[in-house]
Amino acid sequence: MQVIDWELAVATGVRLVRPGPQVTREEARQAVAELRRLSRDAEGHVREFTRIDSATPEAATVVDRPGWIRANVDGFRVVLEPLTEKMSAASTMPAVVGAVGSRITGIEVGAVLAFLASRVLGQYELFLPPDPSGAAPTGRLTLVAPNIVHAERELGVDARDFRLWVCLHEETHRVQFTGVPWLREYVRGQMTEFLLASEIDLTTLLERLRAASDAVADAFRGGEGNLIEAIQTPEQKAVLDRVTAVMTLVEGHGDYVMDAVGPSVVPSVADIRAKFQRRREGGSRMDQLIRRLLGIELKMKQYAEGSRFVRTVVEEAGMDAFNRVWTSPETLPDRQEIADPNAWMSRVLATA
Repeated sequence: MQVIDWELAVATGVRLVRPGPQVTREEARQAVAELRRLSRDAEGHVREFTRIDSATPEAATVVDRPGWIRANVDGFRVVLEPLTEKMSAASTMPAVVGAVGSRITGIEVGAVLAFLASRVLGQYELFLPPDPSGAAPTGRLTLVAPNIVHAERELGVDARDFRLWVCLHEETHRVQFTGVPWLREYVRGQMTEFLLASEIDLTTLLERLRAASDAVADAFRGGEGNLIEAIQTPEQKAVLDRVTAVMTLVEGHGDYVMDAVGPSVVPSVADIRAKFQRRREGGSRMDQLIRRLLGIELKMKQYAEGSRFVRTVVEEAGMDAFNRVWTSPETLPDRQEIADPNAWMSRVLATA
């Protein structure tokens, strides 16, 4: 049974996504070339500052909005494979019902990707299909050129500075996941555990749908409800706490590095940060509602909380001490320690 019609998800996302900013062919060529060059420059700055010895990077992959949608569908298929296999093995529903359901889900996934595809500036793709030889890829840095150009124009900032600033954040993720050998599999293992903790009987699914409906109503009232938290099982909540903690760390580390390295290589970093922060917090009422439902508002909080954790530890104990966080899964902070860096330092650094 195909749980999600991935081809339909791609087709829906590509059809619904808004076109990018108007640029000439030459402007597009120059933007792509500069982003690739700046990503290599950023990697050197990040490695030197973080003191994480990472693999020599390949050139960043620069895509447009439909390209980002296609890449993320590939990633989703890899991530969701364990759940797809579980549901296929357990399914007793008629084939026609499964086919209709997969198409509905495909349309929903495509619509979400269309919304996100005009907003994401870049990402380090952890989960990719095997290459033609069957080898598992280690990840790929992807930059969404139309969104970066749109953002720099909208903010009225220096284009070269903004592009390097974005690259510093995304290259930090590449350094994290290529320089810390166990981190990628740890995140993947947690996500697999999260998915396999799903309860897929009809009664439970109906309960999850009611919870999702309540989350939508809460979001419309201005509350904090989001779909990700609403549809969890109790077992998933414990796993999600661990996933949230590690992603808060890596996102906060990326934000900290981009701003710490910025003053020496991005002259207008203070102006960029101030304007970009206002942009993160802005948007129409509907835009804010969708971001809340999809958990994007939670991600924004992760940037701030994680950056505060990293900054506190580095300022009080130094970069080498902070880097003990990458020793093993046991030295990662939990959600409580993210909010209380001194607790993490007492637990981990006291044993040094």
